[in-house]
Amino acid sequence: MGVLAGYDNSGRNGQRVVAGRDFLGPFQLVRLIRAGQTTQVWEALREGREERVALKVVSAQHATDKVELGQLKHETVIAQTMNHPNVIQIYGYHDEFGLPFISMQLFNARNLKIELRERPDILDSNIQDVVRHAAQGLAHMHDRGWIHCDIKPDNFLADEQGNVKLIDFSIAEKQKSGFKLFSLKTKKIRGTRSYLSPEQIRRQSLDFRADIYSFGCMLYELVGGRAPYTASSPDELLSKHLHASIPTLQAIERNTSTEFSDLVATMLAKEPDGRPNNMHEFLVEYDKCSIYRAGLRGRSNRRRA
Repeated sequence: MGVLAGYDNSGRNGQRVVAGRDFLGPFQLVRLIRAGQTTQVWEALREGREERVALKVVSAQHATDKVELGQLKHETVIAQTMNHPNVIQIYGYHDEFGLPFISMQLFNARNLKIELRERPDILDSNIQDVVRHAAQGLAHMHDRGWIHCDIKPDNFLADEQGNVKLIDFSIAEKQKSGFKLFSLKTKKIRGTRSYLSPEQIRRQSLDFRADIYSFGCMLYELVGGRAPYTASSPDELLSKHLHASIPTLQAIERNTSTEFSDLVATMLAKEPDGRPNNMHEFLVEYDKCSIYRAGLRGRSNRRRA
């Protein structure tokens, strides 16, 4: 199977082998879904039940990293405050003999970044519902008082029917209120450069509109085939988020409706006051328009992320 790299099969570190089957605590590992720099995601079967779950496991070399463990626990706490069909469910945090992981809902789907790259026509066929469901999941998270801080296509899973799940709450922040809103230089920049709001880059206190900016970047990419800003260096990319003119979606995807293109442009406003106040406000405007002009579909230029 290629069991968790860095862990042996002798029963130590929370892993054991029974008749050739790998177990992690009470979970039988079925297949590796994906592997990142610090975590692996596995499909697993809970021992004694016919229940398949997903396990997000900290990789062996990071198993004692306090930052990674803190983010895993943080993600669990946040997820357990939410209950929505467009947000992934996390069941609990586990530590089996020093091997930390979380168990969560198994949703057999790929993230929107992969869908855009590998199956754009399928994504196009469901795009109206995909955007609505993604927005509803994010709106629910905001309603619970949390700012995601890393909204991007990679953090939404979508199946062929247009069902969507928001994932990865590891760097989410609680919405601040009162005088805390005016504090500056709160933390180092966190998130993904292609989707960072100007206030994240400036390390200012955030509100839900930071996620709305990032969501606008994501919509631009899903429909236009590339992120709104590209650059030859990380610093240049950050500078464009701060200072470059707002790109027009219709300029790279001519089939986009004027109403949707204008809505995305408002989400990309440099100042939070220029954006929709919340995701519910976005959804009201979104339901008034179609993504593409009447009788047309997207990918007129066939550009890809």
